[in-house]
Amino acid sequence: MLGRLHLCVITDTRQGSGWDHLEIARAALVGGAEMIQLRDKTGSLRELLPQARAIRLLCRSHAALFIVNDRLDLALAAEADGAHVGQEDFPAAQARRLLGPGRILGVSTHSLVQAQAAQAAGADYIGFGPIFATGTKNTGYTPRGLEALRAIRQAVSLPILAIGGITLENVTAVIAAGATAPAVISAVAAAPDVAAAAAAFRERVATAKGDS
Repeated sequence: MLGRLHLCVITDTRQGSGWDHLEIARAALVGGAEMIQLRDKTGSLRELLPQARAIRLLCRSHAALFIVNDRLDLALAAEADGAHVGQEDFPAAQARRLLGPGRILGVSTHSLVQAQAAQAAGADYIGFGPIFATGTKNTGYTPRGLEALRAIRQAVSLPILAIGGITLENVTAVIAAGATAPAVISAVAAAPDVAAAAAAFRERVATAKGDS
């Protein structure tokens, strides 16, 4: 399923909608998102676990994947489909061992070396970016651009989720450069109509991939 993705929506409760993770996930799934990634580095396990479990059930009812960002404890407790770690988070090789072979491991990467290391560590997919400038998350990295994305696509065989400043206007170019799908935050989570925004992305990516 990873290689056939069209849209990953990352939940972020700081986007101004006032919605919690579950509400964002529900609307994004209605719009056609095929992967939901819960990202919350400050909430407690006790606070987040009920939402995570509810999102897992929603994702299964929509035949979508549920991934937890960084929090392996939450991913395992909620029986998520997998976890996603960054370069400054839990080491990918150790995350792979803890998750076991039955769950998905995603790794954020920002360079060719990091992408190749993630593949060697047993990642099932990589996130790559920021492709364009973004104000959602301060990664400490300058925009990588489409040429860097093309280089990553040639060097690794894993599915690539492109992230960072991706909009309806530029997502076609992102897919053409080699991304499997976009991973979006504010473009969907902060939209006035989350479901409609997700549907628009899903349709645009499907057209770009020739799946429509």
